[in-house]
Amino acid sequence: MTKVERTDAQVVRDVLDGDRDAYRLLVRRYGDTLHGHALRMTGSPDEAADLVQRALVKGFRKLGSCKDPERVGAWLFRIVANMCKDHVRGRRKDVSLTAVAGALRGSSNPEADLEGAEIRQKIWGALDALTPEQKEAFVLKHVEGRTYEEIAAVMNTSVASLKMRVHRAREALRGLLEEYA
Repeated sequence: MTKVERTDAQVVRDVLDGDRDAYRLLVRRYGDTLHGHALRMTGSPDEAADLVQRALVKGFRKLGSCKDPERVGAWLFRIVANMCKDHVRGRRKDVSLTAVAGALRGSSNPEADLEGAEIRQKIWGALDALTPEQKEAFVLKHVEGRTYEEIAAVMNTSVASLKMRVHRAREALRGLLEEYA
């Protein structure tokens, strides 16, 4: 007999009915995606893990305000994305050396890794110079590979507006990276 997996709406309903453990299923379903986005937005595994943890706690507390339980994953993603934007907006515009250090661990070719780390450092510095909205749009489109329609739904904006935001982010990055070169 095969086990039928509960839908997101069923899990949300169970949590709201008092089954606090059911929330773990949502964390398992969406945790990696949320962490991946936070990591790409912050450049730091520790910052990403902290932001996702805080977002999941906030999501649990406010689960009753999720208007469409079938899309609870997108709702949780929006919470993480907003926290990432606030975090990026609030921190200094320096390059995160944590991400660079992580890239150098376990290397068999330190010279090649150092060159790659320098390039990543310049890219993170350029990404951090963008507005949080531009950075988020750029990361979702060009790093995570999402479609404009998916991103527009997550960012609660029109596809046309989003395309302009991504275009401006690309142009700003080009200019910033040319300065570094």
